[in-house]
Amino acid sequence: MKKLTPIGLAVSLLLSGCATHNNEQALSAAYNSINANQLGEHIKTIASDEFEGRAPSTKGEELTLAYLEKHFKSLGFIGGNNGSFYQEVPLVSIEASPDMTLNIAGKAYEYKKDMVMGTSRMSELESIENSELVFVGYGINAPEYDWNDYKDLDVKGKTVVILVNDPGFATQDDSLFTGNAMTYYGRWTYKYEEASRQGAAGAIIVHETAPASYPWSVVENSWSGPQFGFQKENNNMDRVAVEGWITLDVANELFAKAALDFAKEKEKAAKGGYSVDMGDLTASVTVKSEIKKSVSRNFIATLPGSKTPDEHIIYSAHWDHLGKDPSKKGDNIYNGAHDNATGTAGMIEIAEAFSMLPTKPARSITFLAVTAEEQGLLGAKYYAANPIIAANKSVANINMDSLNLLGRVKDISVVGAGKSEMDEYLARAAQSQNRTLSGDPRPAAGGYYRSDHFAFAQMGIPAMYSGGGTQAIDEETERYRKRMGLILRGCYHQPCDQYRKGWDLSGAVEDLQLFYQVGLDIADSTNWPSWYAQSEFQRKN
Repeated sequence: MKKLTPIGLAVSLLLSGCATHNNEQALSAAYNSINANQLGEHIKTIASDEFEGRAPSTKGEELTLAYLEKHFKSLGFIGGNNGSFYQEVPLVSIEASPDMTLNIAGKAYEYKKDMVMGTSRMSELESIENSELVFVGYGINAPEYDWNDYKDLDVKGKTVVILVNDPGFATQDDSLFTGNAMTYYGRWTYKYEEASRQGAAGAIIVHETAPASYPWSVVENSWSGPQFGFQKENNNMDRVAVEGWITLDVANELFAKAALDFAKEKEKAAKGGYSVDMGDLTASVTVKSEIKKSVSRNFIATLPGSKTPDEHIIYSAHWDHLGKDPSKKGDNIYNGAHDNATGTAGMIEIAEAFSMLPTKPARSITFLAVTAEEQGLLGAKYYAANPIIAANKSVANINMDSLNLLGRVKDISVVGAGKSEMDEYLARAAQSQNRTLSGDPRPAAGGYYRSDHFAFAQMGIPAMYSGGGTQAIDEETERYRKRMGLILRGCYHQPCDQYRKGWDLSGAVEDLQLFYQVGLDIADSTNWPSWYAQSEFQRKN
């Protein structure tokens, strides 16, 4: 090796110092490239009326995916699916005719006003006729919790009536399931799946705002119109014939007709596996559906790693929303600005930050924008069943769904806190913003089972879902949070979820900077984040 003279050594050290300084400047520039102006413009475009609410297999999908491809290409990303930016997801749209009534005990209950019914079967005509009603409590069969609402019960040909959420929410008993924090057993998707496994003809969930975590208007808008599912060889005939929701008022009325007190039956249902026949009440409803097969797409883009490109950190967000409702008077476009134009726009901002680095991260950075999240996480589920990147090459997942629009905060909320070492990476990154981690602000909503990261968790890949917080940075922000928080809650899955010039995007920017930093830290290490031992998820390889 050639020896350096004293002058040469001094020059070398000086150049080394300059290189370090320049590298720090480059890292800072990338971090700070995530800004409110650009983020706002992306949200404004993606949530515009032109994009028609971004329903799968529509003009809105084409515009959204073209927008993503344009920006990711310009940032130097390549198609993550063997050079293609897309993964095809075969879907079927099942749109129930609103011309239906649910007939029970001589009374006809009206569509949307009293109930919303439909089917997951790929069938133009499904019905239940004089199907006996059975209350099955929470409709849960969970051996690990020693809980079975279907124990010694034969519901074949019958229609089960089910409570939303799970027993821990009702009792607030931390030793029951996971207490106030919803598990997957509390999700509506699970309840229909279990009713189908039990051989029921129909499944009806009783809507209550608190345990569901959303008002009846969300049921009206989300479970009417086209409902998407996967194209299956069995045409989903293993699902119950009819599934749907009824209002709390209807439930109280039906239980009274069965000589039962709904409130008391709820109490009994929370004490252990429970079911009871609802007297001689039977249900009849005919669901006429329009069936349309289509192909939607997941979007996938990759920045190849400089050292171990076969290992990936995967950022996810869903690009879809509810589309538009031609039958609705006035504004009939569900723009989905908060849910989830914000997360989709955030992907572009983080991608730009990575593209600015003078040396690309050691591991690959991949962005996955999935379809049909609003229809039951279908795009993410399809990806999990048909992964482009194998689970043993997927180091971690960072999910973005409905970013913080309530201003800067002192903390950062973690949905599903305590499940994996991803919390530790986030905590370290948050220190640079003088922020601390806080738990799930709404554990009863079961947020960890309600967005696309859940599919990665089920694959065994440590998945982080966080954002926002509860502690406003100052009094002015606190006043803004109270005002804007009401608007955001009221506009969830409504046409009024639109881009607003008055949004304070500073909190969203700080969150995105943290998500970027977490991804960068993991990408430039050789560590593989792990699930904690108490988590229900573990790596499968």
